[in-house]
Amino acid sequence: MEKSVAPFHIDLKGYHLTLNTVPARVCRQCGETYFEEHEVNSIQDIIQALEDRTDKMIAVA
Repeated sequence: MEKSVAPFHIDLKGYHLTLNTVPARVCRQCGETYFEEHEVNSIQDIIQALEDRTDKMIAVA
């Protein structure tokens, strides 16, 4: 495993989120990506904020 960056993509509730360069550990042999706890927490915070905003947009419509 080496420190690097990796993309993160998710399709959820009608939106598509792409983070192009998230710090990660990447396996030199197979390319498997592992995000550490801090990055996972940050990604979850971003998703939650996006969901909150999306819910507010739907409620207004």
